[in-house]
Parts: sequence; C-alpha cells; structure tokens
Amino acid sequence: MTKRLRIKHETGYHYKGEVSASYNEARMLPSSSDGQFVLHSHLEILPISSQHGYVDYWGTRVSSFEILTPHSELSLRATSLVEVRDREHGDHTVGWDELPEAIARQVACVEQTRQTRLTEPSDEVIELARRIADDAYGPCDAAQKISQAIGDAVEYMHGVTGVHSTAKEAWAERKGVCQDITHIAIGAIRSVGIPARYVSGYLHPKPDAAIGETVTGESHAWVEWFCGEWRGWDPTNLIEIGDRHVLVGRGRDYNDVAPLRGVYAGPFRSELFVKVEITRES
Repeated sequence: MTKRLRIKHETGYHYKGEVSASYNEARMLPSSSDGQFVLHSHLEILPISSQHGYVDYWGTRVSSFEILTPHSELSLRATSLVEVRDREHGDHTVGWDELPEAIARQVACVEQTRQTRLTEPSDEVIELARRIADDAYGPCDAAQKISQAIGDAVEYMHGVTGVHSTAKEAWAERKGVCQDITHIAIGAIRSVGIPARYVSGYLHPKPDAAIGETVTGESHAWVEWFCGEWRGWDPTNLIEIGDRHVLVGRGRDYNDVAPLRGVYAGPFRSELFVKVEITRES
C-alpha cells in the first residue's frame, strides 16, 4: 500500500539573551530511497539565512547555515511531502559462515560493526544477544529476534533518559524513548558480529488516520542490520518498517543524525523547542 504523508517539523532554540552569531547544521529533510519518494521538501530558517546543502558521509541531506546578526531565537521549519510504501524483504539466505565475506564486500558495513559510546552494550545485553544468536537459523533471524527481545524488555517512557544517555544507562533503567531502545538494539546486534546502523525519521502514529487528518507526531528512530542486504525494523513499536515510516538519515548512532546541532556566541542558557505534525494526504 502507498500513502502520501505531509510532515511539518518545527524546531529551534529560545536563547536566554541575545546571541551575536550561530553556526548550525540541520538534518531534517528526507531523500528518495527504497520505499519512499520525496515529492517536495523545503527548509525555512529564521532569522533568514543563506543555506549550503550537501549529502554527508552517511548519505543524509544536510543544510549548513550561519547567522551573523544578533538574535534571541533560532527557528527552523522543515516541510516535506513524501510517498511511502511497505518495504519488500528478500529471503536473506546469507548464513553465519557466509556473513563475514558478505560484510567485506560492503563498504557501508565497515563502520557499522564497531560500537560507539552510545551503543556499547552491557554484559547482560551481550549475553542475551549471544543466547538468541546461538538458537537462530541465520543472521537476519537473529537480528530480528534480538530487536524484538530488546523492545519487549524496555518500556517506552519520556523523561527517564536524555539526548546524551547511553545504551548501558537506558538498559539499567529498562526505560527510555525510541533513541534509547534503538541504541540498545544496535549494540546487541553488533555484539554478535552483525553490522547495524541507526536510522532517524518519522513515524505516523495513527495507522487508521483519515485522509486529510493532521496528527501530532515526533521524530523517530529505528534500526537496520546487514544480512546480505540491509533490512530495517522498529524495535520501539515491534513492527516492520512500512508505509508509516519516513526515513531522514542513517549513521552509527544518534550523534550522526541529530536534527539540529551547532554552536553560538552568547548566553550560556538556551531552551530547545520541537513540534511535529503529520498529515495523511492519500
């Protein structure tokens, strides 16, 4: 099934005083890829600033900009219209013995096998992943079951973790948001020798939304692993990647795909604001 989704993502900072200059990067616009086609996308920045767009090392669209006039607020509005459909998955016949050779042939796998500070798993998660992998009939089966186990074990809850929380910290609490659950799943899958990467984007939260209905959404994260080809799965919602998911970026962890990051000269304190609205148009 194909759906057409309009996404409006507003974010930025309220500064506790006047900022004299800021230098920023935004990763908020999706690209056409397997399972989705971008019909329109636009990023509006206030105060008005010129933008330099490029595609980063991981294949994510980046808007780089600087504001050199005094300002007390930075505001971005990304608007995208995207056609999405269910993803098709192959048979994933690559077995454990063939996996190392298949990985060696894929440049994209090289840096998705190493743990990062955010994905480094606890000993308990490593043991859990190893038990599942030992009983699985192949790498893809193992990765899916590991993701399922992590999603089952961690309760989705706001306010327990922060943007800098690690997989170990979130696992110790058994609570977190999609970012945390995805980091834990990635670390677990990598621990058994399967490349895994972090995916950022959006999820339409209402499967049966009427055409023209606008709902409140949020940025979302899920995992992709390599087992002969890349396959995605949503461990937070325990579902396949389908016609409600819109992909924006990929990386080793959240740090590679943060929607907005930068530096500024001005007051020490600032307040981040975020608002996402998703409308099904067909």
